[in-house]
Amino acid sequence: MTTLPEGHNAIGVKWIFKTKRNAEGEIKKHKARLVAKGYKQQYGVDYEDVFAPVARIKTVRLMISLAAQKRWKIF
Repeated sequence: MTTLPEGHNAIGVKWIFKTKRNAEGEIKKHKARLVAKGYKQQYGVDYEDVFAPVARIKTVRLMISLAAQKRWKIF
């Protein structure tokens, strides 16, 4: 949680769940994604910015290896 700048509102999110099936109709995997409720945005205020809520695993591994090499603290 964070404090927002004065005059700005947080945009809500919603979880979308989907079940993937193979050709025989058997469940192959379950998928979930988090999407922003874009209809709450205001043009000129928060309409142009895009934020990704997750990092790629390659990026996380890179940061951990850099921290290990440089002896940085990870928290």
